[in-house]
Amino acid sequence: MLFDSYFLEESTPSNYRIYELTHTKTKPIEDIESWLALGLIDGLGDESIRRLLVAFGSPAGIFSAKAAALAGLVKKKVADSIVQGVAREKIAVTLKWLEDPVNSVMTLADPDYPLMLLNIADPPPLLYLKGKRELLNSPALAVVGSRNATPQGLSNAEAFAAAASNAGLCIVSGMALGVDAAAHRGGLRGTAASIGVVGTGLDIVYPARNRDLAHELAEHGVLVSEFPLGTPAVGSNFPRRNRIISGMSRGCLVVEAALQSGSLITARQALEQGRDVFAIPGSIHSPLSKGCHALIKQGAKLVESADDILDELGYQSAQIAVNGTNEPTAKESLLLRYLGHDAADIDTLCTRSGLTAETVSAMLLPLELDGVVALLPGGSYQRLR
Repeated sequence: MLFDSYFLEESTPSNYRIYELTHTKTKPIEDIESWLALGLIDGLGDESIRRLLVAFGSPAGIFSAKAAALAGLVKKKVADSIVQGVAREKIAVTLKWLEDPVNSVMTLADPDYPLMLLNIADPPPLLYLKGKRELLNSPALAVVGSRNATPQGLSNAEAFAAAASNAGLCIVSGMALGVDAAAHRGGLRGTAASIGVVGTGLDIVYPARNRDLAHELAEHGVLVSEFPLGTPAVGSNFPRRNRIISGMSRGCLVVEAALQSGSLITARQALEQGRDVFAIPGSIHSPLSKGCHALIKQGAKLVESADDILDELGYQSAQIAVNGTNEPTAKESLLLRYLGHDAADIDTLCTRSGLTAETVSAMLLPLELDGVVALLPGGSYQRLR
């Protein structure tokens, strides 16, 4: 039986922990088909799948069980669906997808199932992968934040992720716009690469603007989903995705987040999973700093540099290149002092410095071109470094 050495222990009514997996990596195609079919049963959730595996030992055992035996563990409608089975053509779509060597699936019975994820309360029974599956067992740091991040937030996300990646931590994030995308770019720029956990099937790129990033992750990192192929971007999928982001990671860094941000869900799940939570503070006037400040008040570790995270997790930083090649002139440095670290428009800078608008504009241009400041919507400028 497939799960001879596999068992789950119920520590609370809704909390299952996996203690032992001792099965070979190579399994017959019939077994893969059974796992795929199990993930395609309507109404069958992860907890029910784990309960059925304990009772019947394997996906094949579940599908060979009688409806009466199944009905004692799941709702009758779900039990009937299991007995009826899954249409062959539905499974064939994934089998065809698996013919591409970059694609694979990973189940709870795989010996290379990521150990960090294995020990959360609700590990996904089946993972669809595109890219380097071995990265899933790499030491990792989750980096999350706002989809509408400021230029400073994007710069911080990429820089912190690159530093952590160069120190040996694979960067895990959710492939969203904003901080997630910047974190993936930083992770790929470093040596440890990046893992993108998505809330759709892996045959869909969401959001579409991240298509190039998705291709880069598939080539140099790995994309991960617990959802079958064809699953669209449904709002309820993303909180489920977030537990995987934090579950695979040793710590979770929140870069920028509003008080109602989904990033705070990931941070809360990280805490529940026993992970360290880090937050970058920001301006007291910025709505995107309030989520981070709330986390810090609740006990998250305030970080000002990647070294703060690496020291906490026991990693040593590596020197990385800094964006920009030209140092600001003396006049430009003086203007940066007047700009400070909050956004300001040209009129404000003129008032603070006593310079004319033409002079300030001329000084801002080279700073913008060299990546020292960024022009925000509305005409304000923000310092990046």
